[in-house]
Amino acid sequence: MILEANLNNGFARNTLILAKFELKKLLFNPKGLIALIAFGLVWLLILLYPIRSASDILLSPEFRQLITSVFGESSVDKLFQWKVAEMAIFWVAALYIFPLFSIFVSADQFASDKQRGSFRFLTLRTGRDSLFFGRFIGHMLIQSLLLLLTVLATVLLALSRDGTLVLAALTSGFMVFINIFIILLPYTAIMALLSLYAGSARQATIYAILLWAASAIIIALINSQLPAVGSILSWFLPGAQLSMMINTQGISSLVYAPIPLIQAAVLLFLGRTYMTRSAL
Repeated sequence: MILEANLNNGFARNTLILAKFELKKLLFNPKGLIALIAFGLVWLLILLYPIRSASDILLSPEFRQLITSVFGESSVDKLFQWKVAEMAIFWVAALYIFPLFSIFVSADQFASDKQRGSFRFLTLRTGRDSLFFGRFIGHMLIQSLLLLLTVLATVLLALSRDGTLVLAALTSGFMVFINIFIILLPYTAIMALLSLYAGSARQATIYAILLWAASAIIIALINSQLPAVGSILSWFLPGAQLSMMINTQGISSLVYAPIPLIQAAVLLFLGRTYMTRSAL
């Protein structure tokens, strides 16, 4: 019992140390700072233009026509009912931009270690489970920090327009943060698995793009012949629920949370199994 408790404490401690190190590496490493600057510039443009003009955009017939032509009238009616227009525009942008960003920012969880041959050095000092989950948690912390900053910036933009929206902006901001965080879990998990297999971060990113493209084509072909089978297979790919989440807000958006949570659990299991059984 005592030995088991010590092992569990050691696993938790090492995992936390590795997660913190990943976060520090982003904040104090030149490559990490460049990634942060690029991320900041992209979101600065989004905040200054579409989100800052959110009220006018949501009331614009052209924007409504564009959205309904892509997703259908019944699929986006709730998007135009948000109390905080800035958060509604942020919600649409974040649903697609953050998963895409996750593929790039999480691509180097293990690829550099393989390239440098430093896995043996790391595994002599900590277990493979701690290393795997520590890196995963660290990259989720990085994305959580970036997500939090963009949500807060959107809340401040909304309050600068209308100071009475404090409660509504904070509430919707909190729900958006929770939903996007859950959505990012399978993306980060699949990049952990791919970075174990790839020889570099760039290669892991290419594998991810090829995986999504090939999966989309295969599912489309199956769907054309066997619609029932194709619709089931589509749920195995991270992000399958994103288009449906556009027409949700508040607590109702969590109805789709089990999908990415299950996907992340399966991908983490596969990644952990690959790492513990392979000679990296």
